Amino acid sequence: MKKKALTLMLAATTTLTFALAGCGVSTTGTADTAQAPESTENTPAADTAATTEAKADSAEGTTVRLVNNKAEIQEGLTKLADTYKEQTGVTIDIETIGGGQDTQAILKNYYQADDMPDIFVFEGDTHYETWKDLLVDLTDEEWTKNTEAEYVAADGHVYGFPTTTEAIGLSYNKSILDKAGIDPKSITGPESMRAAFEKIDSMKDELGLTAVIGYYTESANLWWTAGQHLFGTYLDSGLKRDDTTYLDLINDGGKLDPERAKAFAEMVALFNEYTDPKGISGSYDDQVLGFASGQYAFVSQGSWIGASMTTTYADQYAAAGNFEVGMIPYAFIEGQDTIQTNSPNWWGLYNGGNVDAAKAFIQWCSQNDGGQEILAKDCGCVSPFTTSEFAPDDPFAATIGDYTAAGKTSAWHWQGWKAGLAQNVTSVIFQDFAKGSIKDTDQFVDTLQKAIEAYYAQQ
Repeated sequence: MKKKALTLMLAATTTLTFALAGCGVSTTGTADTAQAPESTENTPAADTAATTEAKADSAEGTTVRLVNNKAEIQEGLTKLADTYKEQTGVTIDIETIGGGQDTQAILKNYYQADDMPDIFVFEGDTHYETWKDLLVDLTDEEWTKNTEAEYVAADGHVYGFPTTTEAIGLSYNKSILDKAGIDPKSITGPESMRAAFEKIDSMKDELGLTAVIGYYTESANLWWTAGQHLFGTYLDSGLKRDDTTYLDLINDGGKLDPERAKAFAEMVALFNEYTDPKGISGSYDDQVLGFASGQYAFVSQGSWIGASMTTTYADQYAAAGNFEVGMIPYAFIEGQDTIQTNSPNWWGLYNGGNVDAAKAFIQWCSQNDGGQEILAKDCGCVSPFTTSEFAPDDPFAATIGDYTAAGKTSAWHWQGWKAGLAQNVTSVIFQDFAKGSIKDTDQFVDTLQKAIEAYYAQQ
C-alpha cells in the first residue's frame, strides 16, 4: 500500500515537470464568515449516484468548473482549457482564487450556496476532514499507476490528484552571490548564514540592492509566507521525509521544542535585521518583483515564484540579466542540509458534480499526449508523474532536481497541524516580531508557545 502523500518521496529527477505556489487573485471570503459543511444528508452529496448520472456527460457542450488557487498559472491553465475544448468539445471553466484569500472558506460558502465546483483544491489531511464526505474516490483511476504523490487518506483510498511538486528553501540570486564572492554551498548553518548576510549588506550599494533579503511578513494576505511556509521549516528542516517529531509535538496540545524553536528564532531575527522594511506591509507582487528585478540577494519564497519571474515579471527579470537562481536549506541549526519538497495541494472531485467529465479531464492532464506539455511549458510546472516527458523552462527546476537526486529533501508537514493555525496565530506573531513589538528571540518563542497552546486548547 502506498504511503500518505504528505510523506512521499518525489518522482525521479528526470521525470520532474511541475511547480506552483500559494498566491493569486479574485473572489472574497474569510474564515470568519464561512460555514463548514455540517452534514451531507439531504444535500447534493447525499444523492451522489443520481446526481452523477444526470450530470456526467463528456459530449460536446459539457462544462467542468475548476477552482484554482494559483494565479501565477492562470494564463497557462487557460491554454490548457482551450486545448482540451479543441480536442474534446468539453469546456473547462477555470475560476482563480488567491491573493491571501482563504480558498477553503470560499469553497465552504459555495457549498452552502449549492454552488460547488466540479474540481477544487484542498491541502492534505486538515482539509480532507472538511470535505471527506463530498470527495470522489479516485483509487482505481488509471493515472494513479504513474505517481506516488496522489493524496491517500487514512482509509487507504485516493481522493486527490497531484498537480505539482514545489520546493521551499531560501531562494537566492546566484549572480549577486558570485559578485559578493559567496559560494551558496558554504552557507551551512547560523554562523555562515550571518556572515554571508553581513558581507552582502556591506556591498549593498555596489551590488545595487535594496536589501539583503526580501522577507515579507504582512499577515492579512501573506499569512502563508512566514506563518506557514517559513514556520513549517521549523517542523522539517534537516529531517527525513517521514519524520513528524515536531508536528507531533505541536499536535500534542501545541508544544514546541525549546532548543529547536530558539535556534529557529535566531534565523528569523537575522531576516528581520536585513530585510526590506517594505516587507512588514508589502504584497506578494512587491516581494516577487523585488527579487525578479535584482533588488534582493535572497527571498523567502519557494520555487513557485519561477513561474511569475518568467511570465508576469519577464521584462524585469530580463533587465536584471535573467540571473541563475538556486536554493539553500533554511539551516537554522548547523548541518541542516535539506530543502522541503511536496505536493502543495491536490485537486479533489466533488461527488455531487459532473464526475465522469471531471475524471476524464484529470486523466488527460496526466498524459504526455494530453496536458503534461502545457502544464510544464506554459505553467512552469514540475510534474509528479513518472511517465511525463516534459520539463519546465523554470529557473528553479534544476534546483529541485539536484536536491531530489541527492536525497536531500524533507517533506513538509504543516498541512497536518490544526486548521487555521498559520492564518490566525503564527503569521501575526511573525509580523509583530518584524515590527519590533516583540523585542527579542526569547519573547518571540514564548509568545509563539503560549499562542499555539491557547489555539489548540480551543474546541
